[in-house]
Amino acid sequence: MVDPHGAPAGTDASLADATRVWWKIGILSFGGPAAQIALMHKEVVQERAWLSEPQFLNALSFCMLLPGPEAMQLATYAGWRLHGTLGGLIAGLLFVLPGAVVIMTLAAIYSVFGNVPLVEALFYGIKAAVLVIVVEALLRVARKALSQNLHWAIAGFAFVGIFFFSIPYPLIVLIAGFFGWHLGIADDDRCVVDMAHVSARKTLGTIVSWLAIWLLPLMALSWLDAPDILVEIGKFFSTLAIVTFGGAYAVLAYMAQDVVVQFGWLTAGEMIDALGLAETTPGPLILVTQFVGFLAGFKDGGLHLGLIAALVALWVTFAPCFLWIFAGAPYIEWISNQPRLKGAMKAITAAVVGVILNLSIWFALHVLFTVVTREETGPVTLWVPDFATIEWLALALFFLSCFLAFRLHWGIIRVLLVASVLGGALRLIL
Repeated sequence: MVDPHGAPAGTDASLADATRVWWKIGILSFGGPAAQIALMHKEVVQERAWLSEPQFLNALSFCMLLPGPEAMQLATYAGWRLHGTLGGLIAGLLFVLPGAVVIMTLAAIYSVFGNVPLVEALFYGIKAAVLVIVVEALLRVARKALSQNLHWAIAGFAFVGIFFFSIPYPLIVLIAGFFGWHLGIADDDRCVVDMAHVSARKTLGTIVSWLAIWLLPLMALSWLDAPDILVEIGKFFSTLAIVTFGGAYAVLAYMAQDVVVQFGWLTAGEMIDALGLAETTPGPLILVTQFVGFLAGFKDGGLHLGLIAALVALWVTFAPCFLWIFAGAPYIEWISNQPRLKGAMKAITAAVVGVILNLSIWFALHVLFTVVTREETGPVTLWVPDFATIEWLALALFFLSCFLAFRLHWGIIRVLLVASVLGGALRLIL
């Protein structure tokens, strides 16, 4: 089989068989990117040999260089490799849609019934567990990204820049990438990659087509004089889709404080609840953007506007993912062979560690203290908790969740379930 760009596909597989596998992966894709990629490897490489081990690893490395959810993009690439653009669309959409339906339902329930005491009590425990999940993600990313003293320094500068000086995340990514690019060491001995099968004309056509698919609906919102909240959501999440290198928690680190502090769409508690719900559903964690969009629209204009806002957030979050894959897939082997590009991406990943540390501290302050104030002294910004308002129950649930996650090695869903039920019961009793 030969794909549309002339690159050989892995193994013959009917579109119907592949669709069934992508549906299975989409339904079972719990547990975050690591678990999702492991499931995909088992189904696509080990059991069916649709991709070879080198093809899978090269594609994974490429997807980790991209902004956005790497597991969804990897599924899209595998589908493209087997059945061209149609296969990529099917694989990518089936990876996203089951979770999107669940998130949409949960967002509606949360928006309408969020003030019920029982619901609030259950989410009280989830908040403490979510804090552990973010810390676990911080440690996992740090172990992979901080392999040199220079990377530690980049992570430190990124944390100081975003936490104390409120430097925008896109600017941090740009500075880190530029720094890493110039430190990348040219390798005269690297292998030569045959690019004869790649058509620059087709690539340009792909880019133009997917830019139109992504941006024309967003432009139409302005032309049709749609509510301001829809235009703001479209612009914000489109920007997020471009700059959020480093996986889902980099997205959250960029998004969380902006939607709470800058736009005021959600409270800090609602933002943490959104992450907790996204952690317990199938599909990429970045579906939390859909939840945020729904709540922002609901507050502005009720269920109808909430539904539309969620669809706008979903569209501008995932349409760029197809652009990156369909335009970049034919160049994977060449890209993976560029030292300076690798240097840039390693620097960006190191900066992401500092940004996730910022997210961890910000979440911790808002989970463990009832009152947290933002104080500005010149260019320096500080988040100062009122220690008299410490939430002792939340602190106890946090330590319990740490024990379950780090000592007993429980999975995310089990930790969230225990923390939610126990926290809910104690909250109602005390």
